[in-house]
Parts: sequence; structure tokens; C-alpha cells
Amino acid sequence: MKYLRFGYVTGPLLGVLWTFVVAVTVAVAMSFATGEAFRPSIIGALMFGIPTGLALVWRGKVVIASAVLTVVYFVALSLGVGPVLTGNVSLIARVVAALFLGIGIGWPLVVYLRDLTMGTLTRHEFEDAVIKALKGFGYVFFTAIVVIPFYVMVMTSLKNQAELMQNPLDFSIDLSKGWGLFRSYVELMTEFNFGTYMWTSFYISVLTVLITLLFAIPGAYAVARLRFRGQATFSRSILLIYMVPMIVLALPIYIAFSMMGLRNSVAGIVMIYPVTTIPVALYMLQGYFRGLPAEIEEAGLMDGLSRLQVIWKITLPLSLPALASVSLYVFMIAWNEFLLAFMLLDDPSKFTLTRGIASLNSSEIPRQHLMAGSVIATVPIMALFLGLEKFMTKGLTAGSVKG
Repeated sequence: MKYLRFGYVTGPLLGVLWTFVVAVTVAVAMSFATGEAFRPSIIGALMFGIPTGLALVWRGKVVIASAVLTVVYFVALSLGVGPVLTGNVSLIARVVAALFLGIGIGWPLVVYLRDLTMGTLTRHEFEDAVIKALKGFGYVFFTAIVVIPFYVMVMTSLKNQAELMQNPLDFSIDLSKGWGLFRSYVELMTEFNFGTYMWTSFYISVLTVLITLLFAIPGAYAVARLRFRGQATFSRSILLIYMVPMIVLALPIYIAFSMMGLRNSVAGIVMIYPVTTIPVALYMLQGYFRGLPAEIEEAGLMDGLSRLQVIWKITLPLSLPALASVSLYVFMIAWNEFLLAFMLLDDPSKFTLTRGIASLNSSEIPRQHLMAGSVIATVPIMALFLGLEKFMTKGLTAGSVKG
């Protein structure tokens, strides 16, 4: 390890590793976007990563690195060589790939290696550079495993059957078709009744949130504030239901609901969904209730309020951030739930969105319709979460300060 703590070793090593990471990312992204053949090269990463790393730990690092990355990458990819091999690819695609490589390699490496020198590094300097590089790799890796499947899903939904049959691995799109790109979405709404599925999932999810909060709030408050026999055991066992896979409970639930006439009904779904969400809501809320100052509630009791009035007028207003977080989490669980809906619903007029998407998984229905249905199910909940995430984070911070 001590031999790595020299700038002329650490710089080239991180330069090679990061160059290869960016090369893989650019190759995958360009292949998906253009449908042409881009592939990363280990030899190219060595050839370009070593001099780039050395340039960045040298005294003239920023100027030299900029010149190297701007000129060399452009010329190399224009000739079809470098960290990304292009083969028979259009010149415009090579130029775009060179631009992404230059930005993706140069700017992060300047950040990772800017405090290093050619000589011996302190332990802090070495670890700081390595940690920055690992953090950058983590950002790239986890972004890729989220974005790539979503990109493939969206691009597939915008194609027609002939294009999919001709080249299933071509994820580029033809913008000249205009609004015709969204034909699959229009057909889902007009011919496959997806508007009804979305509405059914929405009001079932809202009802699940309301029922969950109705039971979880008093239950969590009791565990957090009241003293009773078995309180500690109950508090620790709240999440035990999640130790039992839902598939194990599927057959008993199916038999019980069939005997009671609740199968193939929205009422049955609304009854069973809270069973899966109440435990996690209890667990989240009881932790938040414990964090609220008990003195505030005791002052309310001394002023003549009943326990229910204390909960309504004091505890719940202070817990609005936690209630918002729990509501969003429960809504997402209900919106995305598939197993129970697939098992209990057979009537297409009562399908939830996930059950409706499952009905598209047929050899008689074009694959782009299945992908379009998946996009319809994913985008609203994603937009809801991203839109409320910052609000909820601020609310949780404000609530903790208030408490």
C-alpha cells in the first residue's frame, strides 16, 4: 500500500480506472442513443488514463489536462481509437462521444487529483483522492442501473412492431414521426382502458393511506407514550409480519376472500392493502412520536385537555412532516402492489394499474404496449416523489427544530 502513496503512482492509477469507468458509461450511452457500435477498450484506457493522471499531478496540471483531453480525445475518436472503440460509426457520433469523454474524464479527475503532487503523499491526501474517486464511481454506477432500464423502457414504448422486429436492440428513435411516437400510449387509453386502471389505482391508494393512518396513528402513539404490559415486546415485533413472504400468505388470503365473497372486488383490495402497510407506518410513526418532547403533551394534559385532544391539537400538528412521509410511502406501496391484485382481481373493469399491465404480457399484444403501460405506472409516482421529497425533507428538519 505504501508504494501507492506516490503522486506519480496514484495519479496514473486513478486516471486509468476512471477513464475506463467513463469509457464504459459513454459506450453504453452512445450505443443506446444511436444504435451504433460503441465499446470500451481496456488498452485505450491504459493509453489515455496514464498520461492524463500524470499530467494532473504535475505542476501545470489543469492547462495540460485541458489541452490533452480536448485535442487528443477528439483526434483519437475521430480516427476510431481510444478508450472507446467506434468502428464503423458516423463522424458526428464520434465527435459527440469524444466530447462526453473529455468532459467525463477531465473535470472529475481534476477534482480527484488537484491536491496531489508527483512526490510522496500524506495518508490524508491519498485517502481523500481515493474516496473521491470511489464516490464518483458510486454516482455513475447507481445512476446507470436506474437510468438504463428506464431509458430502454421509454424508448421501446415509442417504437412500432416493425422496428422492434427489425432490431430489438436499437433503442434510438425516429423523431420525424412526430406525435406518431406516442401511438402506443393513445391505444392504451382508448383501446385497453388504462384511464380506468389509473383511476382505480389512485383511489385505492388514497383509501389505503387514510385507513393506514387511522389505525397507525393511535397505535404508534400508544406504543410511544403509554405504559402497558407487553409494550416493549409489541414495539419490537411490529415488523415481524415482513419476515413472512407475502407469497406464503397468498393461498390463505385467496381462500378466505373467496369464501367471504370478497375476491374480485375493490372492497376486498381496500381491506387487504392496509394489512401490508400498517406495520411499517406504525414503526415509522412510533419512532417520530418518541422524538417529540413529552413535556409539551404533559402541559396540555395539565391544562385540562383529554388524551385524544392532546393527540389532535398538539401531537399531530407537530408530526405533520412524519405523516406526510408515511402517507407518501404507503401511497407508493399501494400504487405499485401487484401480487394481491393479480391474485384477487379477474374482472378487467376492476383492474388496478399493475394488474392491467400484467394483462398486456401476452404474445397477442405488441411489446411496446407493455413498455408504455410500465411508463404510465412509473412516471406519476416518480414525479410525486421527486416533487414532494424536498418539501418533506425541509418539513422534517423544521419539525425536529420545533420539537
